[in-house]
Amino acid sequence: MSAVATDNPASPAPSPTIRRLPPLLVNQIAAGEVVERPASVVKELVDNALDAGATRITVELEAGGIELVRITDDGCGIAAADLPLAPAPHATSKIAAPEDLDRIATMGFRGEALASIASVSRLSIRSRTAAEVGAHEISAEGETISPVRPAAGPVGTCVTVRNLFFNTPARRKFLRTPTTEGGHCRDIVESLAMAHPAVGFTLIADGRTVLDLPPNQSPRERIIAILGKELEPQLIEVHADHLDDARGLALWGMAGLPALARATAKGQWAFLNGRPIRDKTVQHAIREAYRGLIEPGRYPTVVLLIEMSPAAVDVNVHPQKLEVRFRDQSMVHSAVLRSVREALRAADLTPVITSPGGYVPRAGEERAIIGVGTAGGSGGGVGGRGFAEHFNRVQPGEVGGRLSYSAIREAVEGLGPAAPQAALPPQPQAEPVIAPPPRPVDRVLQVHNSFVVTQDEQGIVIVDQHALHERVMFEELIARIAGGKGLESQRLLAPATVEATAQQIDRLDDLAPLLTRLGIELTPSGPRTIAVHAFPTFLFDRGVEPEGFIRELLEKAESDGFSPTSEETLHEVLDMMACKAAVKAGDRMTEAELLELLKLRDTVERSSNCPHGRPTSIRLTIRELEKRFGRA
Repeated sequence: MSAVATDNPASPAPSPTIRRLPPLLVNQIAAGEVVERPASVVKELVDNALDAGATRITVELEAGGIELVRITDDGCGIAAADLPLAPAPHATSKIAAPEDLDRIATMGFRGEALASIASVSRLSIRSRTAAEVGAHEISAEGETISPVRPAAGPVGTCVTVRNLFFNTPARRKFLRTPTTEGGHCRDIVESLAMAHPAVGFTLIADGRTVLDLPPNQSPRERIIAILGKELEPQLIEVHADHLDDARGLALWGMAGLPALARATAKGQWAFLNGRPIRDKTVQHAIREAYRGLIEPGRYPTVVLLIEMSPAAVDVNVHPQKLEVRFRDQSMVHSAVLRSVREALRAADLTPVITSPGGYVPRAGEERAIIGVGTAGGSGGGVGGRGFAEHFNRVQPGEVGGRLSYSAIREAVEGLGPAAPQAALPPQPQAEPVIAPPPRPVDRVLQVHNSFVVTQDEQGIVIVDQHALHERVMFEELIARIAGGKGLESQRLLAPATVEATAQQIDRLDDLAPLLTRLGIELTPSGPRTIAVHAFPTFLFDRGVEPEGFIRELLEKAESDGFSPTSEETLHEVLDMMACKAAVKAGDRMTEAELLELLKLRDTVERSSNCPHGRPTSIRLTIRELEKRFGRA
């Protein structure tokens, strides 16, 4: 007798139950966004100290902040009655209504930092206000918050965080070594210290003082103190001001010479109303300002302090408040790009040969202070030294020890009567920028048919003939294209043929607008060949063969990021043209040709670097010569 099989379909899975998460788990989830590592704790607590109006902040670390982070400040303190609310989630004194989110002027505002930190550590807060006789203390661990108890302490607040992630081992195991975590903490402290030069900062790691910055420094003094005194001769000041009630900004900063470019972006700092930010608009403007001055893949050293009306920016777009959203991105981009570009344009960017072990400043060097407005604007009627000098006079007592937007507006307007925005009358001319002095050329020497040696008032200048001629030709090509004229082309009596892949032939229609601007005419002439009918005249004159150039252009068109309609691609192709047409290393030049090339060095923009970013010239100063011959 056989068994009879019966169908028994599986019963549907029960619907998952929706439940309210316990407060501790909610805070630990929030901690995953706010508290990434000890440096995150340092940032949140220092932000609170700055919002409390502290003039001195001390940061103490043990084991890179993994075992201990202690932040002590002399700010306004927390009243004993408010202490129980301090570690509570979403409890804050900084906003009260939805409208406040449109004009956030404090470093912190969400009220979740202390609650998140308390959920993954052992937290204690000791604080005292000026109106209280003594201090009070409270501690929190997970969901447990102790009663408020009396304590001894001065006016201000001391927050201690121990054993970070002790109750979330999965998070703790992802922390790096104490040395690495301590380095991240130092980066945060230096960044916030740079944005708040009126506040004194002390960083103590495992009992050793590693950073001690006095209060009431100017922005320039604070930046130099952090970057290093040896870099001061290679930094130039920049600023822009464009002020109105809705969208204005005031910008001051320091830009490094191209020689200070690094392999990473760690040398770039941008601050908005005292808040360190990572913003693609600002980063792109900086990159464009240095285009052609540094090699691809390297990043300039730049510090920018930007002040704007809080209503002109949204800071509530990132859990750690690192990203912002500008109401008028184009205005910010224009201000940053133009101010940095004008500063670099007015400076002498020629690298200096130095002795081993140190940088020798350029003889008679003066730092350039550049005054510009944003594109299309009046510049606010303020320029030259006045704005930069005022920006350097930081007064304590402002929120976070920095100049507020309103204070900057009043200061800038106080430098002179401001005209109405409509129907501007003639403005007094701003103090002229400090431009490099003219370089007299009276004698030249070509060395190994590759380098040109001459002199100027500062010493000996050695020029790479190919790099300088490449820059000259590149700027000439850019000027022709910008003037609305395509490059002059010459038709070939018999078309030249270039071998190509099927994909390259298929892209010819996409490349047509770019090729037209370049004076190049191509058509398919077979399944694997392209015919060249017209070619730029100047390339013919310089002996550049169409076949090799077109083959390289087609290969470049297959690379990532090659867009036939973008200006970046146009510049890349014009650079390739200039490189192929320029005088080569090994080409012998007459004295007249050498003198003409050196004269062009003073008339062409960015003549200090070729379009690839390599230097076109270097200088051996008189002081360095004397030093090497034992006369200094």
